Amino acid sequence: MRPRTGLPVVGMVGAGQLARMTHQAAISLGQSLRVLAAAADDAAALVAHDVVVGDHTRYADLAGFAAGCDVLTFDHEHVPAEHLRALVAAGHTVHPAPHALRHAQDKRVMRERLADLGLPVPRWAPVADAEDVAEFAEKAGWPVVAKAVRGGYDGRGVWVLGGTDEARPVLAAGIPLLVEELVPWRRELAAVVARSPYGQGAAWPVVETVQRDGICVEVLAPAPGLDPEVGEHAQWLALTVAEALDVVGVLAVELFETGAGLLVNELAMRPHNSGHWTIEGSRTSQFEQHLRAVLDYPLGVTTMTAPAVAMANVLAVGEPVPQGRPGAVGLDERVHHCGARWPAVKVHLYGKVPRPGRKIGHVTAVGEDPGAVRASASAAAAYLAGLAGEPG
Repeated sequence: MRPRTGLPVVGMVGAGQLARMTHQAAISLGQSLRVLAAAADDAAALVAHDVVVGDHTRYADLAGFAAGCDVLTFDHEHVPAEHLRALVAAGHTVHPAPHALRHAQDKRVMRERLADLGLPVPRWAPVADAEDVAEFAEKAGWPVVAKAVRGGYDGRGVWVLGGTDEARPVLAAGIPLLVEELVPWRRELAAVVARSPYGQGAAWPVVETVQRDGICVEVLAPAPGLDPEVGEHAQWLALTVAEALDVVGVLAVELFETGAGLLVNELAMRPHNSGHWTIEGSRTSQFEQHLRAVLDYPLGVTTMTAPAVAMANVLAVGEPVPQGRPGAVGLDERVHHCGARWPAVKVHLYGKVPRPGRKIGHVTAVGEDPGAVRASASAAAAYLAGLAGEPG
């Protein structure tokens, strides 16, 4: 507890954009979120007051950080599991707990557990060599999808393999892998929910996520044209996973919508890119809800603030524009012009140095017309990224 306020201290391991936006949500709850940053110029470290610089892979750094916190949570899943178990054994409260988080850290563990629960997942198998891949492909058909068991994100650690010759160099890297069928999906959906230690659950409307090169570029809420029964089933799947795995906090369940129904693709046990729209688009954002959940406060309502919401990521297309380059339009000018051209669009920039393909922010549009809000968000994001000229 903080002596001045008497309110608990939440420590978030990691200081990326998720921690930055969680810090914003913490302010209205009276929190001054403590973050463990890898560097003093990490996204959240630039705005939060209570910053500890340390290495999330070193137990000593984690233990020192945890000593001043009432509860620990995360903006990524890369903390070694043995360190988390040691923190719990030392008496620290960790949400989500190590036994839950391992399902987001290890895809094989996740697939095995979901199958045990009877939940729908793509056909898959662990593999050790190209012959194992070929054996799986005989049943599932080529091409197949190989995934790193641990550590992959945003398209990293994923390979589409068309034959054994393509599989051999991937397996030669020595990375633990599993393979899955290449699912003939119609689109990708995400069901984002939250669960508290008390067992209260809450679900936001199911959204459609639009990917490019393995990176989410747009999120549409609610998912356009989604059958209400399919949406309710997706929410049920996510809440079932949250309860069965004993998740505390926000859980994002990424889904494939296929002609035969829904398949669970990935899990994330933290605020997630597919939930950024909730800052303006829901009565309770995913970031506030995550704090409520890990503190075991009553969860907030998740009703939308408008019939349609679109979020578009701002993906940098190049390096920062040097000051004074003739004819160049820097990001600061683009923010200015964006506000003039799309005054209803909300801009969130993460304080990151632009480099090609990097998420440096997102924009959100809300309104009555799904097509109009999507067009506004997409155009504003493209302009901020430098993909478009002067706004018309």
